[in-house]
Amino acid sequence: MNIQPPPISPRQMNLLRVVLSMAWADETLEQKEVDVMLNRFSQLFASEPDQQAYLQSQLKEYFVQDIPLEEAAGKIASDAEKEIAVRLSYEVINASARTPEEAKVNQAESTAYRKLIEQLNLPAEIVKRAEQEAIAALNQGGDNIVDMLAYQLRDYLTQ
Repeated sequence: MNIQPPPISPRQMNLLRVVLSMAWADETLEQKEVDVMLNRFSQLFASEPDQQAYLQSQLKEYFVQDIPLEEAAGKIASDAEKEIAVRLSYEVINASARTPEEAKVNQAESTAYRKLIEQLNLPAEIVKRAEQEAIAALNQGGDNIVDMLAYQLRDYLTQ
């Protein structure tokens, strides 16, 4: 059986890398979470089990690469994609704290987010709108970051 590459564009993979960079900012993403994310993202892009397995192997390579946030963010060209990157990144860092005593956004996440905003160079009103949309999505979507990301990425990443 000949498995065709899944229909994922380089821009979609790069957006995933930006979001993953934010998820890794506090160095707390565990292997189990990676496995769940691989499974969920593969379901977004492929309907057949063989294609999903192939996609998981492809995505895993991106998940383990140490790609600087600046490099990934620098490849986002359009303002629409930049706004999506801001929104998803803001959701990721506001989704949960490492411990109950810690603030939802810790210092490492805050620093990474500021670098992303600086790199993307969007007008303040667009950043504010993206952040407000992220907070609204968090309030509606609960605390499960994988489900939330899958829901938020589905429309954009399947275009």
